[in-house]
Amino acid sequence: MNFLKAEWRKLAIVNYEINPEILMKYLPEGTELDFYHGKCYASLVGFMFLNTRLLGLPIPFHRNFEEVNLRFYVKKKEGHEWKRGVVFIKEIVPKPALSFIANSVYKEHYSTMPMKNTIREKDRELLIQYSWKDKSWHSIKITAENQPLAMEPDSEFEFITEHYYGFTKKENKTSEYEVCHPKWDWYSVKNHQLKINFKNLYGNDFEELNHQGPASVMLAEGSEITVKTKKYISKRLIRISSSHS
Repeated sequence: MNFLKAEWRKLAIVNYEINPEILMKYLPEGTELDFYHGKCYASLVGFMFLNTRLLGLPIPFHRNFEEVNLRFYVKKKEGHEWKRGVVFIKEIVPKPALSFIANSVYKEHYSTMPMKNTIREKDRELLIQYSWKDKSWHSIKITAENQPLAMEPDSEFEFITEHYYGFTKKENKTSEYEVCHPKWDWYSVKNHQLKINFKNLYGNDFEELNHQGPASVMLAEGSEITVKTKKYISKRLIRISSSHS
């Protein structure tokens, strides 16, 4: 069953190498960290949520909005196949009702903050900026070429964007939901500016990101997406998955 349909557009993706040990306490049971060429990544992602429909119905005044999330990458063995997905540390949106629905239904970690965006095309360049405020304003600003490029196989961009499941840890339970979308085009990033206090936003575990530059910065075009209704992973399935990993 489809829980939500929308468009995710102009995804600004800032990737950091991170010590895997930091993420272990956030890891949902039955999953394991997913590495790209031996590197463990956490990503800060800002994007536009557009034309949002919940259970097929548009929600007045809640169709178009920004989101910024911090996430990392995991995989789960199911039978002979791997399901590759993400775990969210925190997702920030501008409207309390969005946080309430996501936290109540999907048991995610949404917070509500004032947000704003700039998306502009000028002189064959794209300017994308997402800003959000707790005690002070934080922002991701990217300038990129405006010509979309096709995804390259086995690229870092493919690894970052081709995770089609969300896994959520709630005490000792794990829930799973599928996010369906086609492969995304990307834009060549020319420069970027970041104003982010990871410690203030995400706690002491992520303070080290304040003291290092990103491993890469990406801009994805995005597409229409569908989020399937969540399911809980049974203890039996977790044991089977763990024994075959």
